[in-house]
Amino acid sequence: MSAGASGARRIDGKAFAAGLRARVAGQVAAFHQQAGRVPGLAVVLVGEDPASQVYVRNKGRETVAAGMASFEHRLSADTPTATLLDLIARLNADDRVDGILVQLPLPKGVDEALVLAAIDPAKDVDGFHVVNAGRLALGQPGLVPCTPLGCLMLLEDTLGDLAGLEAVVIGRSAIVGKPMAQLLLSRHCTVTLAHSRTRDLPAVCRRADIVVAAVGRPELVRADWIKPGATVIDVGINRVSTPDGKTRLVGDVAFDDVEAVAGALTPVPGGVGPMTIACLLANTMQAAEARARTP
Repeated sequence: MSAGASGARRIDGKAFAAGLRARVAGQVAAFHQQAGRVPGLAVVLVGEDPASQVYVRNKGRETVAAGMASFEHRLSADTPTATLLDLIARLNADDRVDGILVQLPLPKGVDEALVLAAIDPAKDVDGFHVVNAGRLALGQPGLVPCTPLGCLMLLEDTLGDLAGLEAVVIGRSAIVGKPMAQLLLSRHCTVTLAHSRTRDLPAVCRRADIVVAAVGRPELVRADWIKPGATVIDVGINRVSTPDGKTRLVGDVAFDDVEAVAGALTPVPGGVGPMTIACLLANTMQAAEARARTP
């Protein structure tokens, strides 16, 4: 973590993720020695979405770097839902595979809910299955979505004990917002889950010791939304045009603006993004260990 010119601490997600990947690699080596095999992650990509192709390539590279087995399945965009369900059934039954990830979004015409529900909850390393979502809501152990898990790790590394802090999560998606709120509740925060219909959103945010922005609107959160000294986690990744005709990546938080007020915040890029794949590897390791304990 480094300090910006204003004195606000920049939370270095890239460095934290590197440490987490190294710890997972050590666990993989120990697991291999005990189980006689390495954990396996299967990634399914349907279609040719450019961003998804980059994500899948990066996931495969990091999986191999951690010492795990990587199984990639690339299907055409016109693949019927039934064919995809058949593949998932085979992966569910494959003892080499501990984790299954279906890259989202899926092409139009593919029943996303049906596909995600078909994944064995014990191999659901994305944490999207209703069983894992229910376990999280009830405070029971299970596989947790990677991005909010990474956000929680950064928050605890920055602040230590989160108990009693007031947190505002902007965005109520099932992928980030809702599980993020549940994770913060599990750490005894007082949590507000804000969204597009929240009245006077800036005033709601100004109460918070922790603000997690996950709404997909470029630089929505401004300095006058933030209580001085608050910790701000920016989940957004938005590509915007620049005056010279190029593009750049920005988050949901106006970084330069907010940096003058916040106590600590994540940059974009280099903040939450690197944590997602690192937590995917950690979830795969968790799934492998849990399967190894199951008779």
